[in-house]
Amino acid sequence: MIEKRIAEILRSAQPDESVTVKGWVRTKRELKGFSFIEVNDGSSMASLQVVINEDVPDYQELIKKANTGASVEFDGVIVASQGKGQRIEVKAKSILVYGEADPETYPLQKKRHSFEFLRTIGHLRSRTNSFGAVFRVRNACATAIHEFFQQRGFMWVHTPIITGSDCEGAGEMFHVTNFDLNKIPRTKDNAIDYSQDFFAKPTYLTVSGQLEAEVMAMAFSNVYTFGPTFRAENSNTSRHLAEFWMVEPEMAFCDLKEDMDLAEAFLKYIFNYVMEKCPEDMEFFNQRIDNTVLATAENIINNQFERITYTEAVKLLEKADVEFEYPVSWGTDLQSEHERYLCEQLFKKPTIITNYPAQIKAFYMRLDEDEKTVSAMDIVAPKIGEIIGGSQREERLDVLQKRILAQGMKEEELSWYLDLRRFGTVPHAGFGLGFERVVQFMTGMGNIRDVIPFPRTPQSADF
Repeated sequence: MIEKRIAEILRSAQPDESVTVKGWVRTKRELKGFSFIEVNDGSSMASLQVVINEDVPDYQELIKKANTGASVEFDGVIVASQGKGQRIEVKAKSILVYGEADPETYPLQKKRHSFEFLRTIGHLRSRTNSFGAVFRVRNACATAIHEFFQQRGFMWVHTPIITGSDCEGAGEMFHVTNFDLNKIPRTKDNAIDYSQDFFAKPTYLTVSGQLEAEVMAMAFSNVYTFGPTFRAENSNTSRHLAEFWMVEPEMAFCDLKEDMDLAEAFLKYIFNYVMEKCPEDMEFFNQRIDNTVLATAENIINNQFERITYTEAVKLLEKADVEFEYPVSWGTDLQSEHERYLCEQLFKKPTIITNYPAQIKAFYMRLDEDEKTVSAMDIVAPKIGEIIGGSQREERLDVLQKRILAQGMKEEELSWYLDLRRFGTVPHAGFGLGFERVVQFMTGMGNIRDVIPFPRTPQSADF
């Protein structure tokens, strides 16, 4: 007997082939003398229909146990299906029920549940069609990311989750401590005595692996990170998570144009890969979640991204016959409404905005010749806004030192980072992609909490 995943059986199994099927019951229909059971093992959107005749050993007893949610195993033979919409089904020879599910209390019955309700049962929601599709697409996205970089000779590096530096200067970081919070040691002037803490100084959960990725790029040329990052931003919105995954490539001997070229090719590759690997899931999203999902994917894959400077963007926004909630003026950061106007209404495709004012960007971004702007870029996409942010990094030691001082940072705390400019500095660049953002964008899901298995948000750290 050959054990196969249901996706493979539905794709290639032929009549008279013997198979073993394992999974969870989606539905059961009992008729006189036989029953139909739909089984799903998570490998595909579609379930496999199993037909069980009453001559199967212990039929009555086992059918009573095989309710929706129960885990089961069937040995049987593939037969041509008599029903509509399915090529084959399994005629069972034996049934094994691993674990029962009480039909009175099992929360996932054959009806549509709201995403709000499903968030309350995060331990079971992956068994639904919607979340099965989301997490298959998430898996395909992750695979595509690794394939894209590995094919181009990038090294995957693991940057620290616990850090002593604040890469973005955001200040919204989770503290890491080994102190007994009821007995925090104090200095003579009543400040927290970090010398007695585990790391002997203030430490945090990382907001980015970029600075450490720069270290590795100065030895291996092209590297990328792919791991969890954290923001202690008390923002209860459909766009924010306290724990999320970031992809951050860093390239030595690379300028802003090459950085943009790679980022555009990267997004196209991910979308194309998912369209090829998860066509049924993407069709489901297009039918049930957002009927523009497939068109959006085609727009990403088949269009050259628009490229404009921040200064050009501000001029276009000032001319726009739209009343924005936030006024537009040179020197202020672009809001989501501004980004979406540019890529949705004006250009109708993803747009790369470059050369932002230095005062609104991070210290490590390369200062342009005008000394007013930096060689930064953001990719903004229809329906979601910013999806990638990146820059050419400041490789000139004297300029970087001035930028650090201007932003009130302590040079001695970044001595190791400055050493990269002292010892063999090179032009280099990189970008960051919020992984959940791209999964949300790709699937059309309205809330970012629904594209990560166990969302971490303000006042919520369940499971």
